[in-house]
Amino acid sequence: MILEPQKRISEKALTVWKVSALIKVAISWVVAAVVIFFLHRFDVPLWIIVLLLLIELLFTYISVALFPSLRWRRWRYDVREEEIELQEGIFIVKRTLIPMIRVQHVDTIQGPILRKYQLASVIVNTAATAHEIPALEEKEAEELRRFISNLARVADEDV
Repeated sequence: MILEPQKRISEKALTVWKVSALIKVAISWVVAAVVIFFLHRFDVPLWIIVLLLLIELLFTYISVALFPSLRWRRWRYDVREEEIELQEGIFIVKRTLIPMIRVQHVDTIQGPILRKYQLASVIVNTAATAHEIPALEEKEAEELRRFISNLARVADEDV
């Protein structure tokens, strides 16, 4: 049996992801309204307009209600002395191991929506890429950033 990472991100991530999805959906509805206006002006059959509205409704439900909860259930992480393990994904579950020796620096990031809910994300940078642990409580994110930074420093000294 394969053990998956045990630590979860904050439950407030659900709210943050739903708010972000609502912003995207609002933009999508504005675009759909413009398209419907022009479809109506050019006497396109009503069934096409209804189909577009149904697609928008489905997109809204999936983006706001379904995906955030599925995403939150899958998102897990663990930080060990030798490595950081991340697990994410809705349909395709991606598990990533980041050797501590590869960590170059660690950042915290906090946009306006995360700030409103007192959350921050931790970004672990390696030479190849950056890995994000999203939506942690501010204090937890700061402690995790310092902890990973200290472990990475020790790993560098071992080389």
